[in-house]
Amino acid sequence: MAFRELSLDTRVYQAVQDAGYTEPTPIQLAAIPLILAGNDLIGIAQTGTGKTAAFTLPILSKLALGKTSPGQVRTLILAPTRELVVQIDENVRAYAKHLQISVATVFGGVGERPQIDALRRGADIVIATPGRLIDLMGRRYGNFSGLQHLILDEADRMLDMGFLPAIRQVVHELPRRRQTLLFSATLSKDIEAVTREFQQAPKIVQIGRRANPAETVTQFVYEVPKLLKPALLIHMLQNPGLEMVLVFSRMKHSADRLARRLEQSGIKTATLHSNRSQNQRLRALSDFKNGTVRVLVATDIAARGIDVDGISHVVNFDFPPQPEDYVHRIGRTGRANAVGDAISFVSSDEQDDLRLLERFIGRGIVRKRAEGFDYSAAAAPLSDPRRESGGGGGGGGGQGRGRNGDSGRPARPQQRGGGGASRGGTFRPRRHQ
Repeated sequence: MAFRELSLDTRVYQAVQDAGYTEPTPIQLAAIPLILAGNDLIGIAQTGTGKTAAFTLPILSKLALGKTSPGQVRTLILAPTRELVVQIDENVRAYAKHLQISVATVFGGVGERPQIDALRRGADIVIATPGRLIDLMGRRYGNFSGLQHLILDEADRMLDMGFLPAIRQVVHELPRRRQTLLFSATLSKDIEAVTREFQQAPKIVQIGRRANPAETVTQFVYEVPKLLKPALLIHMLQNPGLEMVLVFSRMKHSADRLARRLEQSGIKTATLHSNRSQNQRLRALSDFKNGTVRVLVATDIAARGIDVDGISHVVNFDFPPQPEDYVHRIGRTGRANAVGDAISFVSSDEQDDLRLLERFIGRGIVRKRAEGFDYSAAAAPLSDPRRESGGGGGGGGGQGRGRNGDSGRPARPQQRGGGGASRGGTFRPRRHQ
């Protein structure tokens, strides 16, 4: 089915055409008609499958039929991180370019005055993080009495990050008669039960198995002592096939130290974590996207909203203790029918986490050894081990092109042989988790 058959507003469809897309992805094909019909909806699909457009396109089509009363908000989109808010905002503005739609963003790390002014004026769409929004709402900024649509994006992560109390406060202030959409890459049964608080008889759209990592991502494990992880990562990065590498570190201070170690080895690197200012985080993403830096070292929370085309490798320098985090991490590569590698460094104290993941995904992950790397060599630790409280790192590499992981170009990855539509055929929006 083509986009023109989905009953979108003609101006929204024109924006899709302008972007060069003709065919919806499976999540878009399943979700858009249900949203246009006014249903509450739970959408579950892998990262990189176009979930943002799945809710943005039909909501814009519905908003195009009416006008916002002065000072009111018609649609509220909640997301866990400021990076994700910014990327959703970019997509919304692109899809709404032929409409008279006002959009405002609300998130921490920047001055609140422009956000207060935007809430006072009202907007068709407000995209916000729960923390900053509940702070402003608590001071009576924002009129949500006429709200028609509530969207929880990356809902599993928002609830896992402890935003449930803030979300409850926000929802308490919203009209009971509204359309509520919940989108996520993964959704546990416990979190699913919580959504009953926010939705009325939701339709469920699930694309693929919940625990199934992206099919276009090849996964490898390198078993390595913790203190050798930095040296192994540097060794692997000598391979030019690792073109655009996202490295996950568990701790903010470890991310900074690892980035300095890579820079000292001549590898251009940026960092992304919650201690960085908003300008620093946006600059790091921009430098990574345009190829100024080859490696981005990030923590899970900060990286949740990263949606960057062309990431060739994801490296779990620190192996994640939660299988859902692993699934989301590796979804940063292998997007839009391209292929990518997921490489995990696993030390002896992370073996239990690895076994937990393999049970979760229902299969083992291939073990490899790095050619030409001396596993017996003494390596300088990332820091004084007596001051390290837990966790090593995760790094990766791989031979050639393969597959791929807190709180985002030099070359695009090749297409997997024989299959898949190009970006010009199937709609894979630029943001978008």
